[in-house]
Amino acid sequence: MTRNARRARAIAITQAKPDARITALRYLMLAAGATAASLALLLAHLI
Repeated sequence: MTRNARRARAIAITQAKPDARITALRYLMLAAGATAASLALLLAHLI
């Protein structure tokens, strides 16, 4: 593997990692929002 190929691969890996992290965070926030909405709906029915 040449030096340029190694460098290009390292850059690609570095750029791919935050995308995976952001995607995981997005799903986590979506789940938290759905949980909050469900709890609000449940509380509205109980009151």
